[in-house]
Amino acid sequence: MAVYEVFAHPELRRYKTHLCTKATLLMFVVLFVTFIPPLFVVYRSYGFWIKEDYYRETPRVLFKKELILTLELANPSNAGLSYLTYSTFQRYNELQQQNLRVPVIQSREDDANGDGKNDGLVMKIEMPLLDTEAVTGIKLLLFFDYRLERFSSFGMESMSYINHDSVKPGAMYEVFGDLRIKQKQALDHKGLDTRFNSSIVDSTSAYAEAYQFSTIFGNYAQRNVTTVLNAPYSVWTSGRGAGQPFVFNSNIFYTEDVFLYTPGFWYMIKWGWVQYVSVLLLFLFVFDRIKIFIFQNQLVNTIVEKPWKTDKFS
Repeated sequence: MAVYEVFAHPELRRYKTHLCTKATLLMFVVLFVTFIPPLFVVYRSYGFWIKEDYYRETPRVLFKKELILTLELANPSNAGLSYLTYSTFQRYNELQQQNLRVPVIQSREDDANGDGKNDGLVMKIEMPLLDTEAVTGIKLLLFFDYRLERFSSFGMESMSYINHDSVKPGAMYEVFGDLRIKQKQALDHKGLDTRFNSSIVDSTSAYAEAYQFSTIFGNYAQRNVTTVLNAPYSVWTSGRGAGQPFVFNSNIFYTEDVFLYTPGFWYMIKWGWVQYVSVLLLFLFVFDRIKIFIFQNQLVNTIVEKPWKTDKFS
């Protein structure tokens, strides 16, 4: 008749020895090379400790109702003006009285998804012009209050810069884009971070240099965390009618962004432990087979306790 296996289970075999023996020394060596080398393997892979990581968050953004606007003119007007300007900073307007012209500004921020955070800024600026004036360029700075809440309570005053030049005089300029973060340094994982929560423009200064775009950009570029306007879509429309103003329209979205931050201690431990164990399992498997081979073949002397008796009965 055919014979087949109906059940199987492993037998436990114990190897015993005294403290000061070669077998004991062997076990210490095996334990060392089993648990310590995986640490070096993972560490040398340059990923054991995660010093920086990324997370996603929708920032809380608020337009501060502050701006600096400059319109470049094609030819000097009858008054000899080469540009028109306006800002919400009183000292700047006092310094630019000759080129100052007050536009009509409309803006609103909507929360379409109802999450308590503004989703974007819709703005319209109408600058009155003489029929002899032709706009060939626009420069606009918009200032925002920018805050993060998921990890550290981060807050700063940020800005966006809109710039366009054209050889053809324009009647309207429209911009559509996202306000995006730009980081030179990782954010903290906890605490209050107000390093950059100060005014970008010194509105108390009585010197024209403080309001120059080059000065503002120079000071802003020194910050480790800034915002930029990513606006790949823009339309410059020419053909302004008589008596019509120059119109600027913008739709700036406050979208979810990716932020670089420094993880906390327990996050680093969790990630490091996962990597260590994944390498350790391989070492455990290999050295377990080595120990079985050594002790089964009695390469070191031990006392063997078998789970069955020496005398067998048929």
